[in-house]
Amino acid sequence: MDSNSTTNFFTLSQSFSVSDIIVIGAYFLLNVAVGIWSSCRVSRNTLSGYFLAGRDMAWWPIGASLFASSEGSGLFIGLAGTGAAGGIAVAGFEWNATYVLLALAWVFVPVYVSSGIVTMPEYVGRRFGGERIRMYLSALSLLLSVFTKISTDLYSGALFIQVCLGWNLYVSTVLMLVVTALYTIAAFNKIGGYNNLEGVYLKAIPSKIIPNTTCHLPRADAMHLFRDPVAGDLPWPGMTLGLTILATWYWCTDQVIVQRSLSAKNLSHAKGASILASYLKMLPMIFIILPGMISRALYPDTVGCVDPEECVRVCGAEVGCSNIAFPKLVIELMPSGLRGLMIAVMMAALMSSLTSIFNSSSTLFTMDIWKKYRRGASEKELLLVGRIVTVILVVISVVWIPILQSANSGQLYVYIQSVTSYLAPPVSAIFVLAVFWKRTNEAGAFWGLMVGLVVGLTRMIMEFAYPPPRCGVFDPRPAVLRSVHYLHFAIILCALTAGVVVVISLLTTPPLEEQVRNLTWWTLSQENVDREIPLQKNPFWSRFCCVNAIILMCINIFFYAYFA
Repeated sequence: MDSNSTTNFFTLSQSFSVSDIIVIGAYFLLNVAVGIWSSCRVSRNTLSGYFLAGRDMAWWPIGASLFASSEGSGLFIGLAGTGAAGGIAVAGFEWNATYVLLALAWVFVPVYVSSGIVTMPEYVGRRFGGERIRMYLSALSLLLSVFTKISTDLYSGALFIQVCLGWNLYVSTVLMLVVTALYTIAAFNKIGGYNNLEGVYLKAIPSKIIPNTTCHLPRADAMHLFRDPVAGDLPWPGMTLGLTILATWYWCTDQVIVQRSLSAKNLSHAKGASILASYLKMLPMIFIILPGMISRALYPDTVGCVDPEECVRVCGAEVGCSNIAFPKLVIELMPSGLRGLMIAVMMAALMSSLTSIFNSSSTLFTMDIWKKYRRGASEKELLLVGRIVTVILVVISVVWIPILQSANSGQLYVYIQSVTSYLAPPVSAIFVLAVFWKRTNEAGAFWGLMVGLVVGLTRMIMEFAYPPPRCGVFDPRPAVLRSVHYLHFAIILCALTAGVVVVISLLTTPPLEEQVRNLTWWTLSQENVDREIPLQKNPFWSRFCCVNAIILMCINIFFYAYFA
C-alpha cells in the first residue's frame, strides 16, 4: 500500500504555482480589509449588535448570507460527492428549499417578530412557558451544530488545506459563484457539453473493480430527479415530504438561519432575502452537482473507486472517495492563478459558514443556558462566554471527524442529511404545531420531543453500530436499517411526535392567553407596537415580493418537471 492519505493528488508542490500563492495572499488581504470595514459599521460590543447586526440589514446581504450559510465547504464537497456517486437526484435537497424559504419569510418571521424574540428556544419559552423545552432545544441545537455543521465543514475544509483562516462572507459569496462558473465551463468543455454528460457518466467505470458485483457501475437513473419509492437511493416520497420536514427545521427553526432573517430592516427585506436565497439555491445543480458527475466521468479510478485498498490509497477511506470529486476537478482543470483563487474561495466558504454557526451557537448558549444560571451576568461576561463556547465546539467537532469520515459509504452529504433525519423532525413538528395550533401546550410539546428524541437516537445509534457494508459484502444490518430509508424515517418520526403532542395536549390543560397572544399565526397582531422589525410595510414592495415569489415557484416547478 503506497499511501494512506490524500497527498497523492493534494501535493502542493505539484498542484500550486507561485501565481496561485500570490492570488491566495491577495485575496486574504482583501477580505481582511472588508471584514474590518464591516465590523466597524455595527457595534459588536452590544448583544443586539453582536448577535443580530443591529437589526438593520438590507435584503441582498441577508439573502447572500442565507445562501452562503447553507453552502459552506461541507456542502460543496458533499453535493459534488453525492452527485458523483448517484447523479442529479441530490439537487432536490437544494430546490426543495424554495418553498420552505418562502414559508420562513411569509409565515414564521412575522410570528417571531411579533413575539419579540432573539433565539428560537426563546420563542418556545414564551409560547409554552417553563424552561425545560427551551433548555432542551438549546442543547439539541448545539449537538446538531457539532454533528452536522462544524465537524463536516472542518472535515471538508481539510481536503483543501490543513490550516484555514477566516474571511468575510459577502465577497466570498460573489467570487465563489464567478469562479465556479469558470471551472464549470472548463469541465463541460472537457466532456463535450451537457448532451454528452449522461453517456460519459454511465461509462465511468473504474479499472479496478470487485468481481461479481455491480457497485462499480454508475446508477442507471443518474439523470432522473424522482427515483423508485422503495429501492431508490433517494426515493421520491422521502425527497418530497421527508425532505420538507428536514428543510422546515433547517430554514424555519434553526438558529443559524433564522437569525439572519431577524436582522432585517423590515418584513419586506426579510421576504426579499428569502426570494434571493431561493434563486441562488437553484445554482448548485449547475455549479456543484453536474461538475461532480463530470469529475467521476473524467477520473473513474479515483473518484469512482470501489476496491477498499485502492480507495485507501487514493483518499484514505475504505468506503469510497466520491468526496474528492470537487477538489479533484478543481486541481486538474483550473489554470494557475484561478486554481489558487478557487482554493481561496473554498477557504472563505468554510470560514463564512463556520462564522455563522459559531455566532448562532454562542447566542444559544449565552442567552438560553448561561444567562439562566447567571442571571446577574454583565454584558461583557455574556460576550466572553459566547466566544469561549466556540472553542469548545471546535474541539468536540475535531474529535468526531474520524467517525464522520467513514460513515454512510463515505458520502458526506448523505451523512449530514441522515443525522438530521434522526434528530430534527420532532423539532419541526413542535414548531409547526406551536405556530398553527393554539391548543398545543407545554406538556404535549415536551413529551412529544422526548418520545421523538428516544426514537431518533435509537435509530442513530443503530446506524453507527451497524454501518453499511462495503461493496460485495453481505448486509447483516437489522431490517429497520436496510428497508427504512432515512428520509422515510423522518416522516415516521415527525408523525409520531405530532401524534404524541396532539394527544397529550388534548388530555391536559390548554395554554394560557399570554402563551398564545402574538405567538401563533392566528393571533398575530398587526398593531404598531414597539418592535425592532416593523410588520407594517410599503404596499408596493409587499406586492412586488409576492409577484416574485410566484415567479420563483413557477421556475422551480419547471425544473422539477424537466428533470423528473
